[in-house]
Amino acid sequence: MTINEYQQLAMTTLNKDLSKKEVLINGVMGLCGESGEAIDLVKKWLAQGHELDEDKLIKEIGDVAWYIAEIATVLGVTLEDVLQRNIDKLRARYPEGFKYTDSINRNE
Repeated sequence: MTINEYQQLAMTTLNKDLSKKEVLINGVMGLCGESGEAIDLVKKWLAQGHELDEDKLIKEIGDVAWYIAEIATVLGVTLEDVLQRNIDKLRARYPEGFKYTDSINRNE
């Protein structure tokens, strides 16, 4: 499956009764919520002595992907475009790969 095929398949479960504004709000709120669930698993592992539940973490990052697909869809772009734009930004910021000095002194 390609990333754009994922987006199309995932969006078959999008609530079609929501307005564009409501979809965007749902997307960013859901993204924050699912990211919080992922970090909570890592927090329990790092700070509370739990075993890292990798299967659950994978499911949570899948939920993160769903909300990213929702946001991209409502913005009218493909996930491939989102990821390409990110790579372009990273290449411009770190043309020779990550360096601490480039990170500290970076131009926005």
